Amino acid sequence: MARGDVLDLFDPAVRQWFASAFEAPTRPQQLGWPAIARGDSTLILAPTGSGKTLTAFLWCLNRLMFEPAPPPKQRCRVLYVSPLKALAVDIERNLRAPLAGIANIARERGVAVNVPEIAIRTGDTPAAERENGAPGDWFGKDRTLHG
Repeated sequence: MARGDVLDLFDPAVRQWFASAFEAPTRPQQLGWPAIARGDSTLILAPTGSGKTLTAFLWCLNRLMFEPAPPPKQRCRVLYVSPLKALAVDIERNLRAPLAGIANIARERGVAVNVPEIAIRTGDTPAAERENGAPGDWFGKDRTLHG
């Protein structure tokens, strides 16, 4: 798939947001998005700062925002596990910022959009809150080892 064509996999609002935020897809994005879109299990191995996290997050946002929502008890559709140090940055830069930008573009275009609910749990999350199960559509969790 050609460099620009890979963006054709996404909803027009996602494409517009990406084009306004980045010059072009990175190599991990060019190679990863077609496989992810097909539903293939996909491992993306690339250096830090190459767009790996956004590669996965953007496809998930595309689906969550522009496909019908499942019944409430089936709404945790994305689980992201990250080292605690990276979790907050990943959620802000690669999830909340694109989510807001894409939602604004979709609304400006008059397109119906689902805005996913995001929840984060860490090792510090109180037991009572953890017992409630995974909330919302997007669930971030740290993978800090406790010993």
